[in-house]
Amino acid sequence: MALLEGLSGKLGAITARMRGKTRVSEQDIKDMMREIRLALLEADVNYQVVKDLTAEIAEKSKGSEVLSSLTPGQQIVKIVHESLIDILGQTASKLAVSPTGFTVFMLYGLQGAGKTTTAAKMALMLKKRGKKPLLTSVDVHRPAAARQLDILARQCGVPCFIKPEEPDAVRIAEQAVDRARYLLCDTLIVDTAGRMTIDNEMMQELKAIGRVVSPTEKLLIVDAMIGQEAVNVALSFDQQIGLDGFIMTKLDSDARGGAALSIRRMTGKPIKLICVGEKIDDIEEFHPDRLASRILGMGDVLTLIEKATANIDEKKALESIEKLRKNQFTLEDMLAQFTEVKKMGSLKEMLGMLPGMGKNIAASQIDEKAVDRNVAIIRSMTRRERLNPGVLNASRRKRIAAGSGTTVQDVNRLVRQFEDTQKLMKQFGSMTKGKGKGLGFGKRGFPF
Repeated sequence: MALLEGLSGKLGAITARMRGKTRVSEQDIKDMMREIRLALLEADVNYQVVKDLTAEIAEKSKGSEVLSSLTPGQQIVKIVHESLIDILGQTASKLAVSPTGFTVFMLYGLQGAGKTTTAAKMALMLKKRGKKPLLTSVDVHRPAAARQLDILARQCGVPCFIKPEEPDAVRIAEQAVDRARYLLCDTLIVDTAGRMTIDNEMMQELKAIGRVVSPTEKLLIVDAMIGQEAVNVALSFDQQIGLDGFIMTKLDSDARGGAALSIRRMTGKPIKLICVGEKIDDIEEFHPDRLASRILGMGDVLTLIEKATANIDEKKALESIEKLRKNQFTLEDMLAQFTEVKKMGSLKEMLGMLPGMGKNIAASQIDEKAVDRNVAIIRSMTRRERLNPGVLNASRRKRIAAGSGTTVQDVNRLVRQFEDTQKLMKQFGSMTKGKGKGLGFGKRGFPF
């Protein structure tokens, strides 16, 4: 995933140059401000936001405590980081929960912003948190949208209420509320109709639906690819309907992403969630400090830990560690580790969350298919070969390569990697014998 990759690359490079400076002059600050201003404008950040942000950074950077400090470059990076957090909203804003026990989220947005997919992602996220959501579509203008929502709901294992033959959106909304209460659901997510542009007819329909379902929160789905226009769309919706927050989509695209930096400052409403990929579970709570860190190439270790906690089976990981300690680790265990890693997303995404790594690794240097190849190779082996790689002679390796669609060199590389891991862990095992779990890899197992 390339989260705001263009902006992140530029700002990361600017702050990296400043971080190493032991002396900073006013000319250095002026040059940095010019580069930051250009980077933000190229990312389609609202002009007023750019003006406010650069003025704030420049003012703080000229303070005597910065210019006279031992590490003025690092002080300036800290100022840029804090200023970005301030623009993005200071603290995370969580989804509201109705005190009545029945929460309703209404999702608005223009056509193509990703409302239907986001509704399903949101339902799955809430389901994982122990909620019982019901999805419904009140889009009577595009019957295909309702059917799409139904398909996505089945993938998530969430109930869905649609009536493609019903021409009255308000009537569908009434019946959806009744259905949710009948199924004892505690959350209703309403996917509304969109248009290519905002018009009065759409607004009147959305207001009528709102009166029926009494939404706990009104959330606007904002496409990061439309840049500054997102601010105008948000202001129009807020003026006529009254919004409680935003969900940003397509932050993983090649979009310039200025909407994320503009919308909070210009509307005063928080970003609640962000969609960071195409998979049904690629949705996260929005944390301003974490996004600011990722934009500046400082990593996002907390989100990486959360991903590992959510996707990696701790029991299996601990079993793998114990086998490594006892030198009983096999290719079957290695296959299980590869499978766990795949659940966490792309290698580029994970490396981008490590401090200082994201901006130093070009896309061409990351082989995203490496894990898939290794999984295919191991699955092409017999059980005997997985448990005892020593039997892998030339003819067996040739057969495995043909069965997995790889080359003999790929098979040899995997076997060497496995043997190196065994040697390494044997050394660690002797060093930590009698000292408990002291391998230094933590609870999550060896990071293949």
